[in-house]
Amino acid sequence: MNWSISFEPLVSWPLFGLLSVPLLLLALVGLWFRQRGSALRFIALLALAAALLNPVFLAEEREALKSVVALIVDRSQSQDIGDRGKQTDEALAGMQQRLTRFKQFDVRVVEAGKSEAADERTETKLFSALEGAFRDVPPSRIGGAIMITDGEVHDAPAGAPEFNAPLHALITGNEHEKDRRIRFENAPRFGLVGKPLDMTYRVISTEGDGAPVDVRVSVNGEQISVEHATVGQPMKLSVTIPNAGRNIVQLGIDREPGELTDANNRAIALVDGIRENLRVLLVSGEPHAGERTWRNLLKSDASVDLVHFTILRPPEKQDGTPINELSLIAFPTRELFVEKIKDFDLIIFDRYQHRDVLPILYYDYISEYVEKGGALLIAAGPEYAGENSIARTPLNAALPAMPTGEVVDKAFYPRLTDLGQRHPVTRGLDGSASEPPHWSRWFRTIGVKNPEGEVVMKGADDRPLLLLDRKGEGRVGMLLSDQGWLWARDFEGGGPHVQLYRRIAHWLMKEPELEEERLTADGRGMMLEIRRQTMSDDPGSAQVITPSGKAVTVKLEKSEPGIFTGSLQTSEIGLYQIGNGDLTALAHVGPINAPEFADVVSTEDRLKAPAEATGGSVRRLAPSSALGNLAGGVALPSIVPVRSSAAASGDDWIGLRTTDDSALEAVSRVPLFGGFLGLGLLLLAIGSMWYREGR
Repeated sequence: MNWSISFEPLVSWPLFGLLSVPLLLLALVGLWFRQRGSALRFIALLALAAALLNPVFLAEEREALKSVVALIVDRSQSQDIGDRGKQTDEALAGMQQRLTRFKQFDVRVVEAGKSEAADERTETKLFSALEGAFRDVPPSRIGGAIMITDGEVHDAPAGAPEFNAPLHALITGNEHEKDRRIRFENAPRFGLVGKPLDMTYRVISTEGDGAPVDVRVSVNGEQISVEHATVGQPMKLSVTIPNAGRNIVQLGIDREPGELTDANNRAIALVDGIRENLRVLLVSGEPHAGERTWRNLLKSDASVDLVHFTILRPPEKQDGTPINELSLIAFPTRELFVEKIKDFDLIIFDRYQHRDVLPILYYDYISEYVEKGGALLIAAGPEYAGENSIARTPLNAALPAMPTGEVVDKAFYPRLTDLGQRHPVTRGLDGSASEPPHWSRWFRTIGVKNPEGEVVMKGADDRPLLLLDRKGEGRVGMLLSDQGWLWARDFEGGGPHVQLYRRIAHWLMKEPELEEERLTADGRGMMLEIRRQTMSDDPGSAQVITPSGKAVTVKLEKSEPGIFTGSLQTSEIGLYQIGNGDLTALAHVGPINAPEFADVVSTEDRLKAPAEATGGSVRRLAPSSALGNLAGGVALPSIVPVRSSAAASGDDWIGLRTTDDSALEAVSRVPLFGGFLGLGLLLLAIGSMWYREGR
């Protein structure tokens, strides 16, 4: 119970001053000159002032508030190592039992690191959890915090935390732990395909530097070398990037006897492979609108170096004109098709016909170039159906279809075949979903017979329009119309010529994203997402091997023609192996080289500075035989309530501060000059003054 007097004036303070100050001065003057009745007038004035001030007697009933104590429990993945999880559970139960004995403490238990969010699982953020526990607590009511952790806290401040109360830490694990880990020191994010990429790494051990160790180097799951590294020293590594797009470079070392974990015996680097500029040779038989479309498209692609020739002057044409007066040059056939043919990633013949410009033997070179992995595209016009067709040369061994000699001049809408709706080159072409397709018509189709490979587009009378085929290690494409330029000129609204032509060219040059059969996977947060690109109707399920070696089956469902997807919610961070049929893929789930496993040795060092700055302490959870206070299998310090100025830790005890704050429950209010009592006192004082004046 608290007692106090409060004033609730009947008039405003300015008005009270205006009335009372002159009267007070007159009363004081009377007292000074000892006038008759001046004392009674002064007393009456005081009674009038008291009545106007309206004093109120207050009796408050208050309840003492509790100090808030945060019990922060580390549930991160490093706490699963060894007996740390068991020690944590026993310490939590023991501290809760001790704290319940003290009614002046409000205990809030917060378990950090259990969230499924990837960033929370890969870093131990106990101080963020502590801030959340005290977010609605005024500073005067914070009694302190107790952390049960292995000491590997990644958001620990360098000095005192943002609250003025003791911070205590109970460290799990053993004092003499042993571990060895590997990490990348320098790992570039990008690298040129087929070129060596320089990287550096380091092997770190708790047993000191200098010991040799073997390091396995793998790229995209395939081991490429075994390096010999010196522990503690930065080591250089050169890796050749095999593919465009994402590549996974992994380093691994063997587990030592007695080592805490092998989760950090692997290091991952994701490297995006970038191709050097692709070299394309475009040979046009004669100038026409379609030739300009191909040229403009290839020149606009920054990743393509284009060499373009339009043949107008056969090599046998020798008319005696001086070389310096010729506006055109002879076609450098030997240089292009013998000496440098292997330097080209794609050769395009656009409405080209055999006119003795290329010796017959050179067509054999081109066929051999395709068989050994080259790419060839035939953009056919009426010349392909004529007597001088390149199909009548040794190049026919590389062609996917022979001409019938027929040229069909008939309007038609290019349409996707059933295969074309699933093939990555033509799947989802802008405008293909409607019937008729939302693009312009073409007016010429070149007739062919016995087409090989895949017919992905059809023309007039359902004739083949676009053929894609494999020859040996290379690829061949054939576009059986020279009317694609109508799309580029916006005839009848145009069409997706850029999208189509670019996909054809990049498929021929083996762009991974355009492969018919492709399995990819990616980690988004703690979700593993699998994508299967296929020409089949049902690729079956995917088999997933987790970082711990557990096998899981994931069902793949059709998301669009030729695309099947599946997902797996995971709890492990690391490298996953995915298989489907003959295809395999790798994916890393969670942050690369997560801090949670960068260093797993339990330590007191990270929490020592913030704990000592608040008057708290950091101590290891001793075995139960070390102290008399038992709590399961670990011995815990005693808890002592302390005032704000007192010490907060000792050899076998920890202190938590109590608060002086209280909550107001009820107030009893008694006006001193209220009612008849106040009126009577005031009349008595004034009447006494008049009585004295009258004598």
